[in-house]
Amino acid sequence: MQKIMKTTALLFAGALLFTGCASSNGSDTASGDDNCEVVRVAVRDISNGAQNAIATSVDQPTLTEKLEGYSQRLDEVADENADDEDLVTAIDGLQEKITAAEEYAATLPTAAPGEGEESTIDPDAQATASGDIQAAAVTVTEVCEAE
Repeated sequence: MQKIMKTTALLFAGALLFTGCASSNGSDTASGDDNCEVVRVAVRDISNGAQNAIATSVDQPTLTEKLEGYSQRLDEVADENADDEDLVTAIDGLQEKITAAEEYAATLPTAAPGEGEESTIDPDAQATASGDIQAAAVTVTEVCEAE
């Protein structure tokens, strides 16, 4: 249980760090900068949501459903930015990490543990899935800022 709490604390700290990096920007006035801000906000929300889902879900169906929802949202962001090949490639990288997190979800039990039952969460796999998503989200932000 202590490992899970430590992992969860690290995930939230990473999400807060990413949020601060993603939202700190000078004055964006050009149309491309506005679109970049929209993409960064969407990616940050998707990334943070996926990481929170990984940290808090204790059963496979719940986590898989949430990850599929985030995957659909990423498809929409990619479609809206289809004209920017580099950005779409970066978004696809994040999409791959969210899809890979479903492999972690497959290690979870099919039902939430009952009262008094111990969870079978692998904290290392949980941290890896979450960390990979965060790193891919940072890459999307960097690509967007470089444009």
